[in-house]
Formats: sequence, structure tokens, C-alpha cells
Amino acid sequence: MAFQAGGAADGRPASVRAGIALFLAALCAFATYDAFCKHMLATYSSPFMNLTRYVAVSAIALVWLARQAGHGMQWRLWRAPHRRLLLARSVALACVATAFMTALTIMPLAEATAIYFTSPLIMVALSPWLLGERVGPMQWSAVIAGFAGMLLIVRPGGDLPWAGTVLMAIAAVCYAFFQLLTRRLSGLVAAPVQYAYMALVCLVITGTPAFLALPSPWPDWPQLLLLLAGGACSGLAQLLLLAAFRRAQASILAPLNYIQLMLAVLISAFWFDRPPDMLAMAGIALIMGSGAWLALRRARPAGVGSASGNNSTAR
Repeated sequence: MAFQAGGAADGRPASVRAGIALFLAALCAFATYDAFCKHMLATYSSPFMNLTRYVAVSAIALVWLARQAGHGMQWRLWRAPHRRLLLARSVALACVATAFMTALTIMPLAEATAIYFTSPLIMVALSPWLLGERVGPMQWSAVIAGFAGMLLIVRPGGDLPWAGTVLMAIAAVCYAFFQLLTRRLSGLVAAPVQYAYMALVCLVITGTPAFLALPSPWPDWPQLLLLLAGGACSGLAQLLLLAAFRRAQASILAPLNYIQLMLAVLISAFWFDRPPDMLAMAGIALIMGSGAWLALRRARPAGVGSASGNNSTAR
């Protein structure tokens, strides 16, 4: 889950290098958590995994919000401005978490992550209607190329389960809406408030189904602590993203997003012994190239179409 930086990027060379290092650390943490979830889903249900994740994330969010409240920040979430946008944004992310985690139970990690990484392309495609932004012919070409790559991955006659494919596509669409709403809220609501609002709404929406099918037997304390530690890894990765965007501009960091997709391919191949076939690899390469090209466009002067926005696809 990506959030706008809580302030302008520093821009100094040392700060930029620190921002890149923090961003890469966040991507590694997200890739590790996705692999952890894929492994643990063989034992636990997807709602229970989301429950343990957002218990940990909510704890981090409340600690952060409490610290900021000591400096005068409004901590009463029910009094936060733009509550409807905050709620819509949080619900969109809860849909992402539910669809992604459920799809991961039946989808290979590399292909699932690749489909999810079409989210920045979807955001570009939606931005003319939802944000009134101009998208040029070259950007549309990149979007079409990226979706062609997705078709190579989910090609008819392939062995990917359709249910998982549809769920991962839903996750990508919902994450595009989440990103668009994040951009609408940028500068209007403080990052700690956005983070806490998101964490608590996701905890309620994604965790409630877990109480209908609690694991039996209940995990012992070492296993439960491991699950919570995995969720904390996800939550801390989000904080690393925020710290990275405070130090370096999004135009520098966004193209690096696709390192996470490369990590997913490597983890899928060497951890789960499920490497993508050649056609799927070609599709992944198209998605990576299209998304990276759109992200690099943001480094150009304003006025040439900046619909790619902050295209971080970490959750």
C-alpha cells in the first residue's frame, strides 16, 4: 500500500540515495511478505491471514498516530476531514487485500504479482475520466502493451485458474481506484491519519470473515507471533515507503517498483519451484517495460501528461 509522502522530497544527493535505499528495502519487505503469505496459506485461510496482518498494521498505525497527536495532530479519526474519501479509499484497499490474498491461495506467485502490477496501467487508463488528466498517444500505447502482456500470462488454454485470475484482476482495478483516491487526498489529510484510517477499516472488513472460520487447532504462540510478525513486516514496509518519498521524488522511485515483480519471479522459481513459462515471462517483461516507461515519463517537464502519478504498487 503506497501513500503520498508527508512532505516535499529533500532532493539533495545524499537524501536521494537514502530514499532509494529505503524504497528498495520496502520492496524487498513486500516481496518477502507476499512469499510468506503464499507459504502460510497452505495452512491458514486467507481471511485469517488478513486478520493477523491488519492487527499488526493497526497496532503500528495507532502508535504512530499517538506519537503525532503529542505534536498537536488531530487523532480522532471520526473527526478527520474528507471522511467519505478516506472511507472509500480504505474500502478499496480492503477489496484489494481480500481479492489478492484469496487469489494467492490458488495462483502462482509470479503470475499473480504480474497481473497485480497492471494497476498503474489501469490508473492511467482511468485518469482522463476520474481526474480529468490528459493521456497522450504514447501513454495509451504503453497501456495497451501492458495489457497485451497480461493476456500472454492469462492466455486462453493456459493452466492458470480463472477464478484466481479474475480475483487478481479485481485487486488490480481496486488498487488503481485506491491510488487515484490517494492522489485526491494528497495534501488534504495527514499521512498518519490516512494510514490509521486505512488500517482500522481494513481490519474490520478483511478480518470479520475470519471469525466465521477460525483455524482449528488454534495456532500455538510461536506460530501466532510469526503470523503477527509477518503482518508487522508489511506495515513497516509501508512506513519505509513514506520515508523514501520524503527523501526522493516519485519520478526517481516509481521506475524501481518493478524490482518487486522481478523478486516475485525469482521467489516463485526458487522457493516454490514454479517458474513462469516463456510466454508468461514475455508478458511479465511487457508489463514491466510499459509500467517503467510510464513512470519515467513523470520525470519530464509538466504539461506533457502526468497521469501515471505515484505508481507504487506495494500494498
